Amino acid sequence: MSGCIILHGGPLAGQQLLVTSVRTGDTEVFIANPDTGDMTNVSRSPGSEDRYPCWSPDARQIVFMSDREGTTNLWIMQADGSHVRRLLRSPDVCYMPSWRKTPVGELIVFGMHGDKPEMASIRPDGSDLKKLGEGHDPTLSPDGRLICYTGHPPEGGVTVYIMDWNGANKRRVVAGVSKVGATFPNWSPDSREIVYSFPVGDALELFIIGVDSQGQRQLTQFGPPFVCTPAAWSPDGKWISFRCTDERYWSNPERMKKVYAEKTADKRPVWVIRPDGSEAQVVESLRYQMAIDGSRAAWRP
Repeated sequence: MSGCIILHGGPLAGQQLLVTSVRTGDTEVFIANPDTGDMTNVSRSPGSEDRYPCWSPDARQIVFMSDREGTTNLWIMQADGSHVRRLLRSPDVCYMPSWRKTPVGELIVFGMHGDKPEMASIRPDGSDLKKLGEGHDPTLSPDGRLICYTGHPPEGGVTVYIMDWNGANKRRVVAGVSKVGATFPNWSPDSREIVYSFPVGDALELFIIGVDSQGQRQLTQFGPPFVCTPAAWSPDGKWISFRCTDERYWSNPERMKKVYAEKTADKRPVWVIRPDGSEAQVVESLRYQMAIDGSRAAWRP
């Protein structure tokens, strides 16, 4: 596991990433400059867990997951951390939001974990909540017409599916099956390709595939025991960010509890890679104190 280190004034100059960090002792949402290392805590909620942040289409707002009122639901705030409001009240765990303009206006799609894993959509004002069917980690395409997600094929395990923005016309994209989960599909800026995580032996590597199931290619080459997930494509199409760790701790509840409690400093840093698989490199300013959950390093629109 090696790579060059991004230096000040390098290829990520001018970018901003939404990340989750434990540098305050709690899991908080930060806006990070990956070039200079400047970090701004925008969730600022000591004693709560704030995760899975995502930008609004105009980058003026952020939706994120928080347990600050007991249940784990979605919240919205301005990008400077002001005007925080709860998006919905649900007994289910709501997580992994995605916010885009769709044919019927702006929608936020997200996962809901209760008795079963479901997907849902809601308007940014908290109205028009709709269930979209079973699945995990739904993500709206940049053109707002499709949702990619992790679905359950008939033969068991999970794989990558897509559906229309309203939950209709579900279809399978990846023929293979993953038995370990953590697929986290996400879109290219032109809405034509999907980046996702999939097993290669005992490793989880990143792959890219066309929305038509063509052109599948392996992106990362870390090998076991490393786990590369989840990923996010930069709006200019030049980089893909991802998180990398050296174990699938979520496969063992006791181990996961221990790892989360320890908050190991460099357990799941942020990396970037070119879409052709070249120039894989750790973002040095985001190597330490990153939360070890599945929050993406999301690029500012």
